[in-house]
Amino acid sequence: MKMKQLFSTALIASLFVACSPQGKTIDKQEIIHKLSLEDKTHFVIGTGMEHVDGNNAVIGATKSIVPGAAGTTYPLDSLGIPAIVLADGPAGLRINAHRKGDSATYYCTHFPIGTLLASTWNQELVEEVGKAMGNEVKEYGVDVLLAPAVNIHRNPLNGRNFEYYSEDPLVAGKTAAAYIRGVQSNGVGTSIKHFAFNNQETNRMNTDARISQRAIRELYLKPFEIAIKDAEPWTVMSAYNKINGIYTSESKELLTTILREEWGYKGAVMTDWFGGKDGAKQVWAGNDMLQPGKEEQFSAIVDGIKSGKLKEADLDRNVSRILNLIEKTPRFQGYRYSNKPDLKAHAAVTRQSAAEGMVLLKNNNALPLCTKPAKTQIALYGYSSYDFIAGGTGSGNVNHAYVVSLPDGLKNAGYKIDKSLQNAYIKYVAKCQADEEMRLEAAKKKDPKVAMLAAFLPTPRPTEMEIDTQQLAVQAQESDVALITLGRISGEFLDRKQEDFYLTQAESKLISSVCQAYHKEGKKVIVLLNVGGVIETASWKHLPDAILCTWQAGQEGGNSVADVITGAVSPSGKLTMTWPIAFSDAYSSRNFPIDIIPDFDLKGQGKKGTGRKNVDYTNYEEDIYVGYRYFDSFGKQVSFPFGFGLSYAQFRYSDAKIDNKGDEISVSVDVKNIGKAAGKEVVELYVAAPNSLERNKPTHELKAYVKTRTLKPNEKQTVTLTVKAADLASFNETKSAWVVDEGAYRFLLGTSSRDIRATLSADIKARETKVNNVLAPKEKLELLRR
Repeated sequence: MKMKQLFSTALIASLFVACSPQGKTIDKQEIIHKLSLEDKTHFVIGTGMEHVDGNNAVIGATKSIVPGAAGTTYPLDSLGIPAIVLADGPAGLRINAHRKGDSATYYCTHFPIGTLLASTWNQELVEEVGKAMGNEVKEYGVDVLLAPAVNIHRNPLNGRNFEYYSEDPLVAGKTAAAYIRGVQSNGVGTSIKHFAFNNQETNRMNTDARISQRAIRELYLKPFEIAIKDAEPWTVMSAYNKINGIYTSESKELLTTILREEWGYKGAVMTDWFGGKDGAKQVWAGNDMLQPGKEEQFSAIVDGIKSGKLKEADLDRNVSRILNLIEKTPRFQGYRYSNKPDLKAHAAVTRQSAAEGMVLLKNNNALPLCTKPAKTQIALYGYSSYDFIAGGTGSGNVNHAYVVSLPDGLKNAGYKIDKSLQNAYIKYVAKCQADEEMRLEAAKKKDPKVAMLAAFLPTPRPTEMEIDTQQLAVQAQESDVALITLGRISGEFLDRKQEDFYLTQAESKLISSVCQAYHKEGKKVIVLLNVGGVIETASWKHLPDAILCTWQAGQEGGNSVADVITGAVSPSGKLTMTWPIAFSDAYSSRNFPIDIIPDFDLKGQGKKGTGRKNVDYTNYEEDIYVGYRYFDSFGKQVSFPFGFGLSYAQFRYSDAKIDNKGDEISVSVDVKNIGKAAGKEVVELYVAAPNSLERNKPTHELKAYVKTRTLKPNEKQTVTLTVKAADLASFNETKSAWVVDEGAYRFLLGTSSRDIRATLSADIKARETKVNNVLAPKEKLELLRR
């Protein structure tokens, strides 16, 4: 990109930058007045990308300020306006750990993936994670963290589900709000993403999400609305994809009408990297900053204004919003960052949060391990037991200093590990990794693009090592318990394949063989799921004695698992998505790119497609019936329902009460621990609308939730959950309004969407709130109806 000299060095920055009791401020109008058209245009686009071999763009190469950061804004040095630094998240700050000519290290804490954090159902805990993460952002000299990611888990195979929170907009929105509050408490910014409808990675740069206005409002925009109103992120990142035929970064209806006029958002909007096609349309739509900046965007804006197709006032508005953003940043305010955050303290935060988000799916008196650690030998099976996955790949990855392995975590807890089995697996893991490196090097020679993408794409998991039957029998005699770890990895650019949802033959054989051998000796088998998304469990979950979904727990993963299986922490995580019996049971599987070879063109925005269904466009025929809204409303059997999770404690609900105040409904209930172990309980409040079948509404929807404190045996806590009457509304497309139907609503207190412990009722008056008639599909969609 051609960059011109902006100003004479004789200009003095103090003319435009003043101090106030709150810190330095910017005279935005004065600066805008002094900028030429070309200067303004440069300012609203990024500073471009560094390149490798002169051709291939590499994300994360803003070397002059913070190496490894995703990008910067355009500086106006002579006016005292610095470039501010934008860096990836959301599982932790992603910058380079090493710098040329510098012996110091710049590692960041790898926190748990987003799905695990949401599975805690603990907003206070998520906020604490955000505070720790935000401290690293600030102390490493970064101004805006490109996180959180709150897109809906529309389908189990979306490659980036690990970054996202839930199939439910309330859980996603509330979790994101807590994360934003935590990060921004440090005086640094966040960028909530990907706004919106980024629910597949296949052809993400060009695919058209064709969605009804109702589903847009009720599902896909709702988590953004909740988080933006509750936490006020400094920036919003527009998505790559189109919505009903228009790129999100070029949609004025999305970025101005809804985001700003309806929701009252005051911050800045930036594109995802290389997002959007027409720079002039992006500026017109209200997309303030175009990252990382392309020459064609610069030309489109300048030419658009000179031809009269674009108003310079629109450009001025965007410049002003970026100046507002810069004014708040540590870099502009002169903060002297240390490059030395408290990584040890943050490791403790990630260890605790990871343990709380793990979900106990089955327990036949196998957990916690009750025997004395020093006298207990554990046999670890499965490739992932020895290559424990910290998180997903791509921009959601973190350059961490270490990952606590599962063997080390168990050893730290005092347990013995079957050494001969461990040695065999270590050799096998080393061989598999060496083979993969050779394959990758060969692929790089054939296609230079592979070198650019190698750091982003997930490394395929190898076939499970075969265990000799006789050796297995001996291991079952010598060890006290068996742990089998199943691993799955996913990330940016790629959606998961169907085969990734199901167990391989080798994995199925491993589970059945180990269970048979250990059960013959009267010993327990525990399966750990080191996964970023849903996998099939219905066909084999009857075999082991316990199943613990550890998710991808960040750098302290081994310690966090040990904390849970030893009973140091009682599991209290619950599923934020439904686990279907078969992949095809998810209604969206009819309209999702299955096993399609992706196109990795980072700059391919605006490329013409061939009209391929689920690639160039995807029809959201399931409409509002995503996740439990579909499975529960249509009576589909599932392996594990939404909101499900076991504990070492047991809880009894009693004395449920409801208080209808008209505009607000409060539900209270006593939760008592009647078990023998301490633990926390998540109380979920679902609401069933009157005549839901006739009115084409889900049987029930989550409207509030709360997590108790740690309750000791026989201890009781009264919890209160509050729902606004306005939040009971459904979106009426004919009226373009949020409509609350009059009638008796049932308020359901449960431990999952299918385990309701108390039912209450309240009469709700009708109400209606008009909104703008926007984002309509270009053609009528065939939609699922109850």
